[in-house]
Amino acid sequence: MTRILVDPDNGVPPWRQVRDQLVRLIQSGELAVGTPLPAIRQLANDLGLSAGTVARVYRELETAGVLHTARRKGTVVAAVPSPATDALDDAAAQFVSQAKALGVDLDAAVEAVSRSWE
Repeated sequence: MTRILVDPDNGVPPWRQVRDQLVRLIQSGELAVGTPLPAIRQLANDLGLSAGTVARVYRELETAGVLHTARRKGTVVAAVPSPATDALDDAAAQFVSQAKALGVDLDAAVEAVSRSWE
């Protein structure tokens, strides 16, 4: 697999760095549909991260339909994510970061989004 790098000093959480790099590798075709990914523990060990951090990335990408995990076959690329989904995730991450900086809790943030949606 193409090398993924995590920079602890760039201000972006490690899980997000891994997620974003995987998405870019899949969108560019470097990781094609059907390509197996390393086991969670293996990738975590390779990156110097906790298994929980990598599990979060795999879980989020599986929920989005980008990855598929089968017990015997492991985790494989299931689909190419759309750029619109990626842009929405980026906007959401920025909003969450700003809301947290303001000291807003999740309920208040969701309420603000709902008000803006209307």
